[in-house]
Amino acid sequence: MNSPYNRPSDSVEVNSTPVEEDTTVRLETINVEPETRSSENVRVEEFSITGEALVTKVKELIHQGNIRRITIKTDEGRALIEIPLTVGVVGGVVATSLFPIIAAIGAIGALVAHLKIAIERTE
Repeated sequence: MNSPYNRPSDSVEVNSTPVEEDTTVRLETINVEPETRSSENVRVEEFSITGEALVTKVKELIHQGNIRRITIKTDEGRALIEIPLTVGVVGGVVATSLFPIIAAIGAIGALVAHLKIAIERTE
């Protein structure tokens, strides 16, 4: 009978060395001071929000106009996205120029249930 167990086998020698993968991820945080100091007072507010209400709240904050930067963070404090805003931008221009960013915020809101928003306001 011609079964695979009765046939002579070709001997093939394979030299392989196990490869260890480095799965360690290092995160380095660097605090950067602004290059120029301005006479404006900057106040930072931080509050918690659910992922479902994220896009609505960010759009509302953008239309207020006195916000310099919006930072979306996880509950642990890791920054997911930072959005620098220009003071005095007209509402229609904001809607069209920030559309890709708002789409990304919607994706973040769909993936993460609880978030923190940090807002830098000018006074």
